[in-house]
Amino acid sequence: MQFNRSRPRLPIGIQSFRKLREEDYYYVDKTGFALQLIREGTHYFLARPRRFGKSLFLSMLRDLFEGRRELFNGLQAQQRWDWSVRYPVVLLSFGRRSYFKPEHIERTLAAQLQGYEQRANLRPIFESLPERLANLLGNLHEQTGRRVVVLVDEYDKPILDALGDPGMARANRDLLRGLYSVIKDCDEHVQFCLLTGVSKFSGVGLFSGLNNLEDITLDPTFSSICGFTEADLDSVFADRIEGLDRERVREWYRGYGWGAAERVYNPFDVLLLLKRRTFQPWWYEMATPTFLIDLLAEKQFPWHRLDGLLASDEVLSRFDVGDIAPEALAFQSGYLTIVERRDLDDGPAYGLGFPNREVRQSLNRALLATLPSADGEREAERRRLSEVLKTGDIAGLENRLRSLLAGIPYQWHCQNPMGSFEGWYASLLYAYFAATGAEVRAEESGSLGRADLCVRAFQRVYVFEFKMRERAGAEAAMAQLKTRGYADRYRGRGEPVHLVAVEFSAKTRNVTRFETELA
Repeated sequence: MQFNRSRPRLPIGIQSFRKLREEDYYYVDKTGFALQLIREGTHYFLARPRRFGKSLFLSMLRDLFEGRRELFNGLQAQQRWDWSVRYPVVLLSFGRRSYFKPEHIERTLAAQLQGYEQRANLRPIFESLPERLANLLGNLHEQTGRRVVVLVDEYDKPILDALGDPGMARANRDLLRGLYSVIKDCDEHVQFCLLTGVSKFSGVGLFSGLNNLEDITLDPTFSSICGFTEADLDSVFADRIEGLDRERVREWYRGYGWGAAERVYNPFDVLLLLKRRTFQPWWYEMATPTFLIDLLAEKQFPWHRLDGLLASDEVLSRFDVGDIAPEALAFQSGYLTIVERRDLDDGPAYGLGFPNREVRQSLNRALLATLPSADGEREAERRRLSEVLKTGDIAGLENRLRSLLAGIPYQWHCQNPMGSFEGWYASLLYAYFAATGAEVRAEESGSLGRADLCVRAFQRVYVFEFKMRERAGAEAAMAQLKTRGYADRYRGRGEPVHLVAVEFSAKTRNVTRFETELA
């Protein structure tokens, strides 16, 4: 059956470059990045969150090395690649299934290696998977006279799937470490290698057997190797983006950065937005980060400090089974991104933050969902709070805060001190406001100190200071707001700025004093 289309289709869920090019889908040209990688080096590693186009990039690389010229018409590679040379390619993918049992990973690898062996007319003479891979690479080199291109998609998925079972995760890690070390040992047979995944397992873990990879994850040159740029939306998707509020598109889906000033969009979000024409957390809804939320609870990590966190290279790379820093997990899985880089005396440090409204709103809703409350009531409470912020109803705001705290059982307070009562309340209220989609900043620095919480929503600004009554005394919160000028940075913008002083009691577990003034 023939379909009459006036424009290309949106490639939602398409991971095959060949299918995308043969069946008239939109394509954001990433072949220039491929040519640069090939020109400048041979062995690479790239980490990006799920659904960012890693699989499609590897698929494109495979077709490029195999010389499928017809797929590259009109792309950067068309005139810049030597199509007379073709290379054998081995692409191993771990994205096809979940890995919760010991046999899952071995079956997946065995099936893929068998397919390549059959195409090369090779009879398996080794039992172990690493030996089979080494034998395959050597024979492909000998048969074709060309070194082999090795591509690995979602190299870390068998470990990530099993993180809830540390024993299984370590077993999967050790098997993969033996497999990947073959790539280094067989370097004489390898022309080019790229491993992609969500995370980088460090130390004596997965990469100890493959230490010749160049990590381009935070290389500014390749910051937009995955994802869509503003220019991509203006050019490739110009006929689809028309009619959408561009500022709202940026607020919801742009904001990811890996070392460069340019911010990129989550491609999965953009494609679904262009199809459905509604703003929803499309990417987030694919999988709630249960393991991250559990880890934050286990480490009693202050929620409000996720946004604006300063982390070193050492912290961001501390990622191995049984030793995962919450900041590293949040960053590598895409719930935090790099906002700025600082070069300090002891090495670089990275300022982290939520990339956009989708992640900030959705993750904080998930954190609030750990509170003992019915789902329907949580949604109703969010709507009430949004209305209060929109109208500037200060009395309503006080009622909402009292209602929130009154609904939390005593035991929950005791189990979640987060270092101090002020920190615990700041984390809770940060999540409470951020879950509505408001722009929230915790511990925002000024010339004379840091405000506990700043909330901007519906062209209004609320600057909060929290105090424990038993420690600070009455009226201390409002006095600090005024004397330290926490609201100064918001003056002159034409938006009402509310100073909100909230004092709590460790005994009553609720608000004992609530004062507001217009700044």
